Amino acid sequence: MSFQWQVATTILTLKPAEMGRTYFVEEAIGQYLSDLSTKLKPYVTGLLIGQCSLQRDYVIRAVRTPPKEEQKGDNVSPPNLASIDEEWITTHASQVSRMLPGGLLVLGVFIIATPELSKDSQNALRKLIFSVEKSLTKRRLWKPAEEEVSDRAALQICSATKKVVCRTYDVQDPKSSAKPADWKYQSALSASWLALDCTVNVNIHIPLLATSPNHDLEKNTKNGLNRWSKQIEDSVFLINGQVKDDDAELLEGQKKLRGNTQSSTQFSDVKVLTQLSQGSSHRSTATVQICSGSINLKGAVKCRAYIHNNKPKVKEAVQALKRDIINTLGDRCEILFEDLIINEGPHKKNFEREYHVLPQRLFVPIAGSSVMLSDYKFGDEAAGEIQERFVEMWDQSVPAEDIHIAEEINTVDICPIMDNMDDTQQKQLTKATLLLKLQQNMGVVIAAAVAVFASIFSFNYFSD
Repeated sequence: MSFQWQVATTILTLKPAEMGRTYFVEEAIGQYLSDLSTKLKPYVTGLLIGQCSLQRDYVIRAVRTPPKEEQKGDNVSPPNLASIDEEWITTHASQVSRMLPGGLLVLGVFIIATPELSKDSQNALRKLIFSVEKSLTKRRLWKPAEEEVSDRAALQICSATKKVVCRTYDVQDPKSSAKPADWKYQSALSASWLALDCTVNVNIHIPLLATSPNHDLEKNTKNGLNRWSKQIEDSVFLINGQVKDDDAELLEGQKKLRGNTQSSTQFSDVKVLTQLSQGSSHRSTATVQICSGSINLKGAVKCRAYIHNNKPKVKEAVQALKRDIINTLGDRCEILFEDLIINEGPHKKNFEREYHVLPQRLFVPIAGSSVMLSDYKFGDEAAGEIQERFVEMWDQSVPAEDIHIAEEINTVDICPIMDNMDDTQQKQLTKATLLLKLQQNMGVVIAAAVAVFASIFSFNYFSD
C-alpha cells in the first residue's frame, strides 16, 4: 500500500465492561486521509460516515469539511484551532445526514493537524462532536432506542508523523470523558452490505388550528409528521413476504451472497402495513377543534436502508428502514421550506392559492462500494447541479449516468376558486377537484396548496 499510518496504542488495564469500541474502516479511507494530510495545511476537519451496532462499528466514508469561498484554491485553513468554524461544520453534517440512506449516520469527526496544533486537537474534536450531534438531533422525528449506541468517534491524525489516535465520547452525557478506541482498516468493507427496499404510500392530513398564525406552517407540518412517524414505528414490516421475529437473523433461510463487487448487493423487498387501530391500550378521546385550513401530503416515497452482512438481526434492519421512511419525508419538507425561503423570501405577503411538488429522491453509488448515497432534486434541477453538490458535500465526482432517479414526477392541476362562490362552495369544489386529479400511483409526494395565506409546501392546503 502507498500509505502508512502509525496507530497509537495505550496500555491500559480495563475491565471487560470498560473496553473501548473497535471501528472497522474501509481501507480506501486510509488513502483518502493520507492525501488530505499532504494537501491541506495547517489542519483539516471532516466527518466519519458509517454504521454502529452493539457488536461492531463500520466506517465506510470519510469526507472533509468543504472549504468556504474565501478558502477555495489556496488549501490553507485559518492558523489555529480556535478559529474553527463550528457552525460551518455542523451545517455540513446536517447536509450530509440528509444524503444518507437508512442504517448510515455521522459516526464522528476527524481532524488532521500539524504537530504544533496536535495538543489542542482533542479539545476541538470533543466540542465538534457534541455540536454536530446536537444539530442532527434537532432534525430527527424519531427517538433513539434505550440500548442504542451513543458513542461517537474522535479521530486525530498528525500530518507529519501520521500517528492516529481514536477516542470516543458518549454524546448522551455532556460530561463524558474520552475513551480509547481501536481503528482497524479492512479491505472490501464497503461491499459487504445488505439492502432493504420499500415504497411507502403517504396520505397525511394535518389540520391547522384557527389560532395558529401563518408563519407556523413549518412548525405545524413538523408536528403532523411527528404524529405520522409514530404510526410508522407501530407498523408491521413484511420482509420478502414474511413477518419475522425481531431477534431472528435477517438472512435466516436465505443464501448469503459473497464477493466484493457492487453486483453482490443482496436486496430484500419490504412491505409496510400501517395498523388501522393501535388497540385498547392506546385509546384516546376525540376532540373538536376550530381549524382555518389543512395540509395534505399524498403520494408514494421510495425508501432504502443498508445493513452490514455480519449476522444482522431483523430488529436492526427494520429499525434502519423505519428511520429512512421517516427521514426521507421530513428532509424533503425541510428542503422545500428552505427553497421557498430562498426564492420567495421569509415574509411572503401575497398568499395566492398554489401547489408545490416535493423533490424527487435519487441514489448515487459510493465509489467502489455496494452502498448508494441519497439526494433530492426538484423537477427543474439539472444533473450538473447534483454533480456539483456531491463534489461539495462528499468530495466525490459523480458521472451523470450514475445518478439514478428512484421516483417519477406526477403533477396535479388546481382549478382556481371563483370569487363569487361562498366559502363552503369553494372548499367543496377544491376538495372534489383534488380528489379527482390526484393520482394514487404518484412517484413523489405532491400536494396542492389552496389557501388565503402562505402555502409553502408540497401539500394540499384546504383553507376556509
